[in-house]
Amino acid sequence: MNKNTVLSWATFIMIFMGFLLIGLGVFRYDEIAGWGFSAVGIGFFANAWVFNALKGRV
Repeated sequence: MNKNTVLSWATFIMIFMGFLLIGLGVFRYDEIAGWGFSAVGIGFFANAWVFNALKGRV
């Protein structure tokens, strides 16, 4: 595996975890903890965006 493949897998895993955390925040936790889960999920999307932007440049 080269570095672009590793970044692709890392991006995929980060997007999957982002959807999972946002889903937990929306559907599982109705109290204030849901806001935290959703915020962390959005942070995972931001990290995945950075990983995707780094593909081909590193």
